[in-house]
Amino acid sequence: MNKILGNKKAYFIFVFPAFVIYFVMAFIPIIISCYYSTLEWNGIGQKVFVGIENFLDLLKNDAFLSSVKNSLILAAASVIGQLIPAMFFAIVLSRNIRGEGVYRTIYFIPVLLSTVVIGQLFLKIYNADYGALNALLQKLGLEGQDWLGNTKLVLAASFFPIIWQYIGYHMLILYTGIKGVPAEIYEAAQIDGANEKQMAFMITMPLIKSTIKVSMTFAVIGSLKLFDLIWVLTKGGPLHASEVPSTLMYTTIFTRMEYGSGSAIAVFIVLECLLFYFLIEKFFKVDNLTY
Repeated sequence: MNKILGNKKAYFIFVFPAFVIYFVMAFIPIIISCYYSTLEWNGIGQKVFVGIENFLDLLKNDAFLSSVKNSLILAAASVIGQLIPAMFFAIVLSRNIRGEGVYRTIYFIPVLLSTVVIGQLFLKIYNADYGALNALLQKLGLEGQDWLGNTKLVLAASFFPIIWQYIGYHMLILYTGIKGVPAEIYEAAQIDGANEKQMAFMITMPLIKSTIKVSMTFAVIGSLKLFDLIWVLTKGGPLHASEVPSTLMYTTIFTRMEYGSGSAIAVFIVLECLLFYFLIEKFFKVDNLTY
């Protein structure tokens, strides 16, 4: 075994196929998108080189600026709406409560469901005529709403199922991190008179910072590149009120046939994700130094 682990050729044999697949499926499309972003092209006719003009046009595009704002709101909402409940559930379940495995499975079920299925489910729930949400509100004597047709409500209505779906995902990640903390530390803290709240904030969270960083990275990056659920629910409407960069990119390329502008949005999404990844890394490094 030691001979295999110390064999660089063995590393190469195992890593190279995965690297080739990753390079073909990820890096080559990014490179092609960068090239297309410098062109004015409808996908069929002649390509005209325009340099960074497509990126400059995006800065003047109100729909694009609105989509970026919406994606940032979703990223912030995901950190608050996913990680905080996920941390609470993870801490509670890690205390060896009765039925721990059953609760863990129940919380994780939404993650296993297809995003399209969840989108179709919430389309029925939000339906202005026969939706379950409006029916419940009317039972309570309140007025129903057009949840996906009202520009003031559609953003929150679209984001709720996204946040709900992945709470269990982050809960399981954090739960695994908490389970890795030695039980002796908690026992010593209890002997010293620490309560559950103190152990959560003074022991659990500081010791699983690397796990929290992973969850935060997944939550933020996943929000910035989100497409499927928004597309199923609203397609970015009405009036771009629930638009995010990925849905605008799709309509720009495949509806308006503006491959240059759409590719510029794709490049922006990649750069935005990289920026936030490095910001999160920087934040946790600074926090570790302070701690």
